[in-house]
Amino acid sequence: MEYVNELSKTIDQYPGSILVMRQQIEQKLPAHQHTKGQLLLVFGGIAYLQTLERDYYIPSNHYIWIPADYAHNLMYNAQDLHIINIYFPAADDGAFYKELGIYPVSRLLFELLAFSETWQGNYFAGCWEYELMSTMKKLLAHENLQKFSIQLPTTDDSRIRAITDDMRHRIGEPLSLEESAQKFGLSVRSLTRLFQQCLHLSFVQYLKMLRVIRAMELLKDTSLSISEIAYQVGYSNISAFSNTFFQLTNIRPSDFRSKLK
Repeated sequence: MEYVNELSKTIDQYPGSILVMRQQIEQKLPAHQHTKGQLLLVFGGIAYLQTLERDYYIPSNHYIWIPADYAHNLMYNAQDLHIINIYFPAADDGAFYKELGIYPVSRLLFELLAFSETWQGNYFAGCWEYELMSTMKKLLAHENLQKFSIQLPTTDDSRIRAITDDMRHRIGEPLSLEESAQKFGLSVRSLTRLFQQCLHLSFVQYLKMLRVIRAMELLKDTSLSISEIAYQVGYSNISAFSNTFFQLTNIRPSDFRSKLK
């Protein structure tokens, strides 16, 4: 907890500055928050961000905007993962900056980041670096990019947690609502209602997300073929797997893997 407090002091030490930090300083920290908004960029792997309501998955070449005073904790374990954190002064800049969201890094944003690749530390109003990063922030809301939609809701309900844990452990099996209901002594109707009440998702929607998340990890961490990965996460039809992957990520599995290189 002392380290979290020190980190927060460092980030919020100068309320009016823009702070650039390239070290992987937030890895596996407990839930914390900053008075500044946070632009977190991910390259070369997958990062995981937990909030009180959901678990978010941030693939390579994507960023997440975290509003000011938004409790979160970040996890990642890939050695080749490159993280850039840019903390911006709290400001009433519009609806986009009040919501947590994950988006792809556009070509323009990538070029701006490449130009500023040596920047580190605090930058204050009046210097040209501050002005450029302020423009970078304004750009985010005007690119009109589609949100990355992979996010798993969390719950304290012990029944749902036991069922979703079982789904994770048997991800490659032909899981179904009926089979899970029978295994845990519930009617199909009761389990359907539990998912909607606790997770605000259907059983099938949750299973699709779980399978795509596991597929993302296998695409990054293994050399398995696309068809082998499809089988590993419970699909017998590679076309159905590819279509589901695209539906949830806006990218085909093969293209997703190529972006990780």
